[in-house]
Amino acid sequence: MSTVRVLTSHGEPRPTTNPYITMLTGALRRTPGMEVVPFSARAALLGRYSVVHLHWPETILGLGGRRFTGRLVRWVLAALLLARLTIARTPVVRTVHNVELPADASGAQRLLLRWFDRLTTHRIVLNDRTECSGPSTTIPHGHYRDWYTGPRSPMVPGRLQYVGLVRRYKGVEGLVEAFRSVADDSLTLDIAGAASSQELVVTVSALAYDDPRVSLRFDYLSDDDLVAAVTSAELVVLPYRFMHNSGTVLAAISLDRPVLVPDTPVNADLAAEVGPGWIHTFTGDLTGEAIEAALAAAREPRAASPDLSAREWDDAGQAHLAIYRLALSRAGSRERSAAPRSRASS
Repeated sequence: MSTVRVLTSHGEPRPTTNPYITMLTGALRRTPGMEVVPFSARAALLGRYSVVHLHWPETILGLGGRRFTGRLVRWVLAALLLARLTIARTPVVRTVHNVELPADASGAQRLLLRWFDRLTTHRIVLNDRTECSGPSTTIPHGHYRDWYTGPRSPMVPGRLQYVGLVRRYKGVEGLVEAFRSVADDSLTLDIAGAASSQELVVTVSALAYDDPRVSLRFDYLSDDDLVAAVTSAELVVLPYRFMHNSGTVLAAISLDRPVLVPDTPVNADLAAEVGPGWIHTFTGDLTGEAIEAALAAAREPRAASPDLSAREWDDAGQAHLAIYRLALSRAGSRERSAAPRSRASS
């Protein structure tokens, strides 16, 4: 079979790139029969590729950029790319990370994102609970055992840990309030991660200011910082108000630390997959009672490591290649059906 050239929606991975993207790119490059073309304006508009794979198409649009002129240039680039894909009938594969359009997308950006959606030939979902229109295939999010290899910290009894970007929907304010209602002075809470706004820093700091058991670090975490923080914890707490796919959950259990997360069907499936004792859940708003119950459950005997055998990266590379070939075959079928039939000579 011929080599499949895949244009990705991200550039060449850098040290600050989402580890999921970096590890997936490595897996794709290790898969025979595939060539990865990192995104750039030149590659997208003038390069040679047979399939496009989108993750967060809003990154192509410069969503969140501060300068209007910069965003406008990105919109024009996206429109030209979409026109090329439409005319050339290039198949588009989309990994569904988020189930809704970005809340801060403008009207123009939403139009372009919907255009990307209409061109999508096949969708990759990270769990069986993701609902989407059109053909889709589940490829589980790979584990992080081979990524987070920095020095581990000794586990601190009673340490509760939050890691990751501090945003409103992640419920960090509720975590601090719930923790403060726990009377046990042997417990500590550490919150580590960059905040999305100064307003949120002020809010969380005000909630925690007179409880010496709470420590706050509103800084970007390097990989080694994350490993040190997670492995120092007896329980990682992720009190999201909404959780569908979470790389942070997988980071924690890849580092052999149990987590407390919202009770959702996705998390219930993950708990069944990885084995007992690793995924603990709460319903509704997080409470002090839920924290204490999860910590007690996390102290029960469990396997030395969770079962992550279904999340090997080389398996993911082969699965992606199969989907790219499927998308190409469907595109070829559409072209044949759209082509005018030649008349038989008499």
